[in-house]
Amino acid sequence: MGSETVKLPFINFSELDQVQSKTPNWESLKNQVKLALQEFGCFEATFDQIPQNLRNSVFKALKQLFELPLPNKLRNRSNKPYHGYVGQYAMVPLYESLGIDSALDPKRMESFTNLMWSEENPDFSRSIQSFSEKLSELDRIVRKMVLESLGLEKYIKEHIESTNYLVRVQKYDFPKGHETELGLSAHTDKNMVTILYQNEVNGLEVLTKDGQWIMVEPSPNSFIVMIGEAFHAWTNGRLHPAFHRVMMTGSVARYSIGLFSVPKEGYIIEAPEEMVDEEHPLLFKPFDHVKFLDFYYSEAGQRSPAALKAYCGR
Repeated sequence: MGSETVKLPFINFSELDQVQSKTPNWESLKNQVKLALQEFGCFEATFDQIPQNLRNSVFKALKQLFELPLPNKLRNRSNKPYHGYVGQYAMVPLYESLGIDSALDPKRMESFTNLMWSEENPDFSRSIQSFSEKLSELDRIVRKMVLESLGLEKYIKEHIESTNYLVRVQKYDFPKGHETELGLSAHTDKNMVTILYQNEVNGLEVLTKDGQWIMVEPSPNSFIVMIGEAFHAWTNGRLHPAFHRVMMTGSVARYSIGLFSVPKEGYIIEAPEEMVDEEHPLLFKPFDHVKFLDFYYSEAGQRSPAALKAYCGR
């Protein structure tokens, strides 16, 4: 089925008073967030805490990174699935990406930079880390709003502290012919919340609940906020994890950077008792997110059309 150009819900966080969370503006935005994540699993957001010069420096840094020789990028290894270098896949030859775990930790960012470049590159470290720190504020706002809207205020501190931040930087090369090509296969994210920022090249598509692929066309100043399966499970199905993919066309490469709030190793994801009742029976048994990822990237997990359900579904 072909894609259609449809706008995702648009939510403006730029004038939000982050200190006073009970203001009319906060309550209005909170309701918008809940409705968008229930219906689409994602939305477009503006967040003016990140100045334009920092956004520009991030894409300059990404281009420098992906221009490095492949042996340099292959140094980015991790025992955790999807945390290291990803590329050279026959199914998605246009795609490559690198992960930076615990991205808010200056030492981790510096270690990654030194791994990639033989000489220091402080501009890269400063740009990516500053961008990640500011974007993590939006992640926390969204998660706080979700929990408030569900009547789960008492879990906010625990919920925020249960995650680390992974940054993934991504490049999608343009097709060599004139036909549209797959940039990244359809999938749902497995973490709590993903926040994406892209250059001027579109390609992201989202599958709606009624089975329509819609093209996402964010403005140059906005972000895409998306729910992962971990948050879907933690809210006992109240939030919708959207399937999404990347389809590439044209003659310009697409760059994007994503901030992923990821459950810490050993943290058990379990829906609060308030989320379980006769109308909403428990969907998933408690599970360790890292162990679920191991299953997801196994042969059995890749074969399953619903890996989380296969792993720990009731």
